[in-house]
Amino acid sequence: MIMEKQSRTRNSLINIITAVSGQGIGIIVSFVARIIFIRQLGEVYLGINSLYTNIVGLLSLAELGVGTAINYSLYKPLAENDIPAIKSLMALYRKVYTVIGFIILGIGIFLLPFLDMFMKATETSEIPHKHLIFFLFVLNSSVSYFYSFKRALVISDQKRYLATLYRYIFFVLMNVLQIIFLILTKDFIIFLLIALFSTVLENILISRKADQLYPFLKEKDIEKVSKETTDSIKKNTVALLFHKVGSSVVNSTDNILIAQIIGIVAVGVYSNYQLIINALNIVIAQFFMALTASIGNLGATENVEKSESIFYKIFFLNFWIDCIISVSIFACIDLLIGSWFGNHLILDKLVLATIVINFYIYQIRRTVMTYRDAYGLFWNDRYKALAEAILNIIISIYLGFKLGLVGIFLGTIISTTITSLWIEPYILFKYGLKRSTVTYFKRLAQYSVITLVASLVCSYLVTLFHFNGFLGFIQGVVLCVVVVSSIISLLFWKTEEFQYFKKLLLKFQNMILKYLKTSRS
Repeated sequence: MIMEKQSRTRNSLINIITAVSGQGIGIIVSFVARIIFIRQLGEVYLGINSLYTNIVGLLSLAELGVGTAINYSLYKPLAENDIPAIKSLMALYRKVYTVIGFIILGIGIFLLPFLDMFMKATETSEIPHKHLIFFLFVLNSSVSYFYSFKRALVISDQKRYLATLYRYIFFVLMNVLQIIFLILTKDFIIFLLIALFSTVLENILISRKADQLYPFLKEKDIEKVSKETTDSIKKNTVALLFHKVGSSVVNSTDNILIAQIIGIVAVGVYSNYQLIINALNIVIAQFFMALTASIGNLGATENVEKSESIFYKIFFLNFWIDCIISVSIFACIDLLIGSWFGNHLILDKLVLATIVINFYIYQIRRTVMTYRDAYGLFWNDRYKALAEAILNIIISIYLGFKLGLVGIFLGTIISTTITSLWIEPYILFKYGLKRSTVTYFKRLAQYSVITLVASLVCSYLVTLFHFNGFLGFIQGVVLCVVVVSSIISLLFWKTEEFQYFKKLLLKFQNMILKYLKTSRS
């Protein structure tokens, strides 16, 4: 047997520790690279970098969600050690992702003559080689699909930590090389070529690692994917297309709208906040993606009652993490932006409030989205994503012209609140957990009120203590962690969820102490 039955908790912990550690290093390296980028290339190129990243993000619609659909189909054969089924699915994965890579490349080339449409007319002449720059962005995205199907198998087999390890080793190396060449040449083209080379090499090496872990991938006797599995993948892909459209529009259009309505420099200013928030998003996403395969395995092997019990435990942890980070962003992020990038790049507090609300809403949905993906409930809420996307564009454009940056971000808040925030849990509880949503929404309201109060309290305290500079940022974050954790501990001390994580923490502490004793002797 190539996939031994391992502890879901152990696999999840390894995945989480690797993800958080890697991203922690990644955040530091990203900050240094961003400082060098701004000093060497300026805010216009910073804006272009963010704008083109968002446009290429929209091109990922070509993926259609088929990867997630196939990942879901892998959970059962992996749990049952069904090698022929795994081989069949991986062969399908390879064909589909190769086609997708070329489609993205083709669409990107088609868009080259129309790049000026995404910027204000007065700014288009300021950027030399903008077509070559965009082509390199597109090429980097397209080549990532040619080997990533094997990465998906490693992840679905609860070994995300391996993929994460490769990702951050190459991320750090890429940033170090980019920093060196920015200082030496001030050349954005070389900066992008280094990113392209890193993507290609990383995917080749993770592919070889997958071949070592799963030698059967090299075998030629591949059966055709069963009709039942094919029908399931097709159905989920159609549903995921709607989700893909929705998430791409909601997450990738803000910078495009800012560039059109306000200007490319505003995109650059916002991108500094985005850098920090996206880094935090990735940390949290890695945490929950590390749980997805284990939840998928849980859903395939355990009863609904156990799944629901674990859901509320994860939801409580989701809230605790989200509350600490949201409060810290609102109270302290301006100290970090000012000390690292300059006080002239600090956004208005009202703009920051809308950014933080968007962050909180998205993160508090993590548990539901993780369970939805693990249960494969893509079909049931397919129209929700499309409705959210349409509402987001309409409201953001209207409010953007009326209120500027605040209006664009309010559009996302409003569209998400009236669609995803309640439809996603409704679908999960109706078709997955088969339970009432009353408890969930009560807890969501309770958690949100606590986060709001904690944000106001911590923001007041940070101002009261006159924290300044990077040291002030660190002091402020520590204050936020202590205040938020104290509030949550006092309010939830007697709950089942709190006691569960208390025991888990003590168990983890004992494991470390035992390891230290063993290593000394």
